[in-house]
Amino acid sequence: MASSSIKRSAWRSLSALIALVIGLALLAGGLAVWGGGQLTPKLGLDLEGGTEMVLEPQLAGNQQVSSGQIDQAVDIIRQRIDANGVSEAEISTQGGRNIVVSIPGSPTEEQLQAISKPSQLSFRAVFAQDFSALPETANPSGTPTSGGATGTPSSGATSTPAPTSSAPASSGATTTTPAPSASSTAANGVVPQALRAADSTPTTPASTPASGAASSSPATPAPSASTPAGTATTPAAPATQTPAQQAQAVEGQVTQSLTALGWQQAKATEAAKKVAAQYVALDCGTPGVLEKIVDDPEQPLATCGDDGATKYILGPVEIPGSDIADATSGFQAGPNGQQTSIVEVGLTFNSAGATKFAEVTKRLFALQGQTPRDQFAVVLDKSVITAPRAQAVINDGRASITGSFTVDSAKALAEQLKFGALPISFALQTQDNITPQLGAEQLQIGLLAGLVGLLLVVVYSLLQYRALGFVTVLSLVVASIISYLAVTVLGTTSGFRLTMAGVTGLIVAIGVTADSFIVYFERIRDEVRDGRPLVAAVETGWKRARRTIIAADAVNFIAAGVLYFLASSNVRGFAFTLGLTTLIDLAIVVLFTHPMVQLLARTNFFGQGHRWSGLDPERLGAKVGPRYRGRGQFGTGPRPGGPTPSGGTTIPGSTGSLTPGRAEA
Repeated sequence: MASSSIKRSAWRSLSALIALVIGLALLAGGLAVWGGGQLTPKLGLDLEGGTEMVLEPQLAGNQQVSSGQIDQAVDIIRQRIDANGVSEAEISTQGGRNIVVSIPGSPTEEQLQAISKPSQLSFRAVFAQDFSALPETANPSGTPTSGGATGTPSSGATSTPAPTSSAPASSGATTTTPAPSASSTAANGVVPQALRAADSTPTTPASTPASGAASSSPATPAPSASTPAGTATTPAAPATQTPAQQAQAVEGQVTQSLTALGWQQAKATEAAKKVAAQYVALDCGTPGVLEKIVDDPEQPLATCGDDGATKYILGPVEIPGSDIADATSGFQAGPNGQQTSIVEVGLTFNSAGATKFAEVTKRLFALQGQTPRDQFAVVLDKSVITAPRAQAVINDGRASITGSFTVDSAKALAEQLKFGALPISFALQTQDNITPQLGAEQLQIGLLAGLVGLLLVVVYSLLQYRALGFVTVLSLVVASIISYLAVTVLGTTSGFRLTMAGVTGLIVAIGVTADSFIVYFERIRDEVRDGRPLVAAVETGWKRARRTIIAADAVNFIAAGVLYFLASSNVRGFAFTLGLTTLIDLAIVVLFTHPMVQLLARTNFFGQGHRWSGLDPERLGAKVGPRYRGRGQFGTGPRPGGPTPSGGTTIPGSTGSLTPGRAEA
């Protein structure tokens, strides 16, 4: 019964291995047909060639770039490129100023943006906002129709257009909007209430004119229903108002907002006058307008929304992107915990950022109804992603950003925020195709070296272990198939590319795998030499060899992990393939080699210790002491019809009779 149980266990292990191979093969084929992959491993820069890009820093005025900024940018760009796998890119500096990036293949526009985009995220208070450039659509209610809301606002959270001239409301403008309730959504919603989008449905107009405006006029609702969610509706400027009048109205509001932040009156007036002129002259519909904006984190900023139409005046940076501890992406969960169709980027602030965020949301929450001063803009690379209202005080240091995100763009943004923003902006100076550094000839030489090493291992196994050596050969073949399929699948799913260093890791793995077999086979031989039957020797030898094999593979895997995380460039490729093949080696020994030996031990050829089996007890010098043969007889051979030291049966040999004090041979 025990023998039958061992056989079933061996066949289950082999079946699991077959299922693994078939699964990998189907996955590789499916990715090649429907996933844009291929049936061969992707090659790295040194074997396939690729694209070389020179990135030039974009500086404003007399701004200078330091070597520390360049080094930091190189590290961040490398992290971004390697975020989805070991792509084996090469990154270096040129002249202490430019950055040279060489990547395999031809990059897409999205990949270029991911490499060179600064991804500077900041949080700024909104001082002024204008929707006058937005196109008109048929939705007189003004209810938001596009994405950007991070959740449903609590009841009463509505924006009331001020009955003043349509210049942006001055700092003294007030509204009669009822105070919003932060209880239901803030308590039960997954997204913090302080980043909830504003409801732009107009309510009863307020009666307080905006100070600093040239004249008063009846309230004018927002002309468009396409106002991005996450912002409040502000009346548009009439055509009769001059740019000077607009600048005057904005200047008064910005001055008051800056003094509320603790600025001195003279300094606030000077900064407000400058940013007001920039705001009036700003045309968000002009291509490339954001590139001309100088982003000083300590000064107010006139900029545009990501809709390409809405203009903002924002306060100084109150929470920089460096205060973000972690960033994730995915679909937003609703108040009941169910997943919605809204894509979000979740942020977690560090302790300093959480403290700042709590202070800001507390201040803005006290300004409820004073649109747009109760809004908090999320700014990415000078563009306002969303500007929600503060409808609660957040003390847990968590926030969520929604907008016109897709799943892929949200994931890319989360990765960029996680790794940090580039210290300066870069522009693509040149982009050239480069030829393989080593090419097909070197790859063929490397593969030939691997083939020679494999043949040497096969020859040694056959000479040393005879027929048992074929188990080694089959194990190496199965390990090679799994390694090939794994590298192919990883090339499509994780961007892994095989370089010459990676090929070296695969060649080294041949020795690692052969070493495991040698440890196992020698333990079996040791048990046979001690006189155990082969079936028992296989089980006992496996129990002892298993600990040694696992310990050796663990050491190899730890070494590969240390190399992968501490090294860079090609060394990481070597470490990755070494770690991958170490795991494959362990799976092969457990799921193939040991079950095969278990089954072979029960055949006549191996079980009877054939001299070409590699497990012949006589050739191994098995120890055979006096044995009780039954009926009062002892002998040095096996008992009649009993098993040999190798587990077979033999015809009785010489026997002896039991006499007092001695045993006759």
